[in-house]
Amino acid sequence: MLNINVMLMSAWGSALIGVLIGAVVAGVGTYFVVQFLQKQKLGKDNAKAKSLLEEAKLEAKNLKKEAVLEAKEEAFRLTSECDQELKSRRAEMQRAENRISQREEFLDKKEETIEKKNEAIEKTKQELAEKEQKVQKKIDEQNQVLEKMNLELERIAKLSREEAKKELISKYEEEAKKDAAIIVRNIEAQAKEEASKKAKEIVTLAIQKTAVDHTSEITVSTVPLPNDEVKGRIIGREGRNIRALESATGVDLIIDDTPEAVVLSSFDPVRREIARISLEKLILDGRIHPARIEEMVEKVTKDIENTIKEEGEAAVFDAGVHGMHPELIKVLGRLKYRTSYGQNVLKHSLEVGYIAGLLAAEVGANVQIAKRGGLLHDIGKAIDHETEGTHVTIGVELATKYKESKEVIHCIAAHHGGVEYESLEAILVQTADAISSSRPGARRESIEAYIKRLTQLEEIANGFKGVETSFAIQAGREIRIIVKPEEVSDEQALFMAKDIARKVEKEMEYPGQIKVNVIRETRNVDYAK
Repeated sequence: MLNINVMLMSAWGSALIGVLIGAVVAGVGTYFVVQFLQKQKLGKDNAKAKSLLEEAKLEAKNLKKEAVLEAKEEAFRLTSECDQELKSRRAEMQRAENRISQREEFLDKKEETIEKKNEAIEKTKQELAEKEQKVQKKIDEQNQVLEKMNLELERIAKLSREEAKKELISKYEEEAKKDAAIIVRNIEAQAKEEASKKAKEIVTLAIQKTAVDHTSEITVSTVPLPNDEVKGRIIGREGRNIRALESATGVDLIIDDTPEAVVLSSFDPVRREIARISLEKLILDGRIHPARIEEMVEKVTKDIENTIKEEGEAAVFDAGVHGMHPELIKVLGRLKYRTSYGQNVLKHSLEVGYIAGLLAAEVGANVQIAKRGGLLHDIGKAIDHETEGTHVTIGVELATKYKESKEVIHCIAAHHGGVEYESLEAILVQTADAISSSRPGARRESIEAYIKRLTQLEEIANGFKGVETSFAIQAGREIRIIVKPEEVSDEQALFMAKDIARKVEKEMEYPGQIKVNVIRETRNVDYAK
C-alpha cells in the first residue's frame, strides 16, 4: 500500500514537473514570439517615421522657397518704391534749383532796372534844375525889361508903377508855370518811350512768373485719398494699374510726396474729369486692377458724354437760343469743364449772352444775334488744347463749319478787338464780355476785398487838399477826382494827379493799373431878380 502511494506520489511529481517544464518552455516561446513581433512593429514604425521625416523636410524646403520668393518680391517692391521716391525727390530738387535760378535772374534784372531808373531820375532832376535856372534867368531878364518899360506903361496905361509891376509879374509867373507844365509833359513822354522797352522785359518776366499758376489751373486736378496706403494699390504690382489708367484715359497720374492725394495732369479738361471720376469710383469700389479700370473708364466716359450733351442743351435753352447744330451744342457743353482765371467758361458764356441780350434790347439792336454771339463768343476754348490757333480763330472756324450766320461769326471774331467792328451787336458782345470778366467776384477776388480796395482808393484821393469828392469806377480801374476850382489851378491839378498816383502805388496792391483822372471845372452862377 505504501509502495503504491509512493509510486503515485512519484508519478504525480513527475507529471507536475513536466507541467512546470512545459509552462516554462511555453513562456519562453511566448517571450521570443512577442520580441519578434515587437521588432517587426518597431521596423514598420521606423520606416513610417522616416517617411514622415522626408515629407516634413520636403514641405519645409517648399515653404523656404515660397518665403524666399515672397521676400524677393517684397524687396523688389520696396526697391521700386525707393527708386520712385528718389526720382521724385531729385525732380523736386531740380525744380527747386530752377526756381531759385529763375528768381536770382529776375532779381538781377530787377536790380539792373532799378539802377537804370535811378540814373534816369537823377538825369531828370538835373534837367529840371537846368530848366529852372533858365526860367529864373528869363525872369531876371524880363525884370530888367520891366524896369525899362515902367515909365512908358504908366504913361500909356495910366497905371501906377506898383500896379503895372504886379500885373507883369503875375503874367510872367503864369507863363512860367505853363512852361514848367510843358517841360514836365515832355519829360513824361520821353520817360514813357524809354519805359516801353523795359515794359516788354517786365511783361516777359510776368508771363514767366504766372505761367506755372495758369498751367496748373488749366491742366491739373487733385484727387483726395482716404490714406496713403491706397497709393500702392493705385500703382499696382510693377505699376500695371497706373499704366492701365493712364492708357485708358490719356491722363498723367502724378503720385508724389503729397500726403493723401494724387494729381491728374492733362490739357484736355474732359479727359481729366473722366480720369478724376473714374479714380474716385475705383477707390470707393476697392477693386483696382486693369480689367476693372477699363470697365470703369468706359462707363464714366459714356456718363460724361451724356452730361456734356445735357449741359449744352440746357445752356442753349436757358439762353433762349434756337436752331443750333447738335454738334455745336456738344462742343458748347464741353465748356462746363473749362475754366479761365478761376471762372467757369460755360457760366461766363451764359452770362455774356444774357448781358448782351439786355444791352441789345436797350439800344434797339438785334437781341437774338447778341445773345447767340455772347453764348458762342468763347466756344473755341472748348477745343483749344486740340487745335492750333487762338480760341477766337478756333471759334470762328467752328461757327463757320456748323453754318452760323455771318453776324454771329463776326461777334466771335471781334470780341477781343482782333478785327474792326462791323455791327452794333459785336460791340455789345465785347462790352458784355468785359462786364462779366471784370465784375466783383468773377475772377478770384472776393467781394470784401473788392469793396475794401475801392474804399481805400477813394480815401487816398479825398485826403488831398482841394478835393471836393472822388469816385472809384470801372471796377476800381479808374478814380475820378473833382477838385474845387477856387483852390486848385490847372497846373496844380496836373501835379495832384501825379501825387495821388504815387501814393496809390505806394499804399495799395491791385492788378493791372489804375487811371487817376483829376477834373477841374469852373462854374459861374448869377441870379436874375
